[in-house]
Amino acid sequence: MANIDQIKKLRNVTGVSLIKCKEALEKANDNIEEAREVLKKQGQEFAQKRLDRKTKEGIIDSYIHAGKKVGVMVELQCESDFVARSDGFQKLAHEICLQIAAVSSQDTPLLEQPWIKDTKRTIKDLISDYIMKFGENVSLKQFIRYEL
Repeated sequence: MANIDQIKKLRNVTGVSLIKCKEALEKANDNIEEAREVLKKQGQEFAQKRLDRKTKEGIIDSYIHAGKKVGVMVELQCESDFVARSDGFQKLAHEICLQIAAVSSQDTPLLEQPWIKDTKRTIKDLISDYIMKFGENVSLKQFIRYEL
């Protein structure tokens, strides 16, 4: 049985609820890395179920890189204004802006690109994690990258 320190550690890494972290650790026989994989799979399944839900709220976020030679704007949508105003949603929008600014080549579709902060995960995985955290659909509607 998972102890509270393991549960807290997994929660800090994933941001998922304590109960879901406890359940994942139990399924993974208290192995944190395996529990992360369990949560990742659950997040993808959860996100897949939410895809049909309409996203009519959201934010536009921007990022100008140091040196002012690269700029990005992103429109990220969700189902409710409550989520759109949350710190987590705004952090997700900013992470996507940073990704677009950092990867100058758009040969790979954005959602399939390895996330610059954890190359084992894609941007699609990142969004799926947040869908699980928020409990509602999130969609990247559009983005633009400017570079001098």
